[in-house]
Amino acid sequence: MTSQNDEYIYDEVTGEWRPAAEMAAAKAAELSVYDASGNVLADGDSVTLIKDLKVKGANQTLKQGTVIKSIRLTDNPEEVDCRYDGIKGLVLRTEFIRKR
Repeated sequence: MTSQNDEYIYDEVTGEWRPAAEMAAAKAAELSVYDASGNVLADGDSVTLIKDLKVKGANQTLKQGTVIKSIRLTDNPEEVDCRYDGIKGLVLRTEFIRKR
């Protein structure tokens, strides 16, 4: 049974009003982000590079096996945002990383 304080959101796909918690769970499941090995990634995970990557604009190459700590997920399930020694705003494609 639902209380009167529950929030509802209009679902344009089904044309129905659905509980906000249910809609948030469905959106989270829809936006799952996977690494190159198929493991699910989450905010704060540490990842390892599986390939040498040249960083555009930084004249630096990140070597295979480099550990990147505390990633942040983006709206694009194929990219993660992170920081690495002196490189702010580094965005890595998920096809080049593996969860640690």
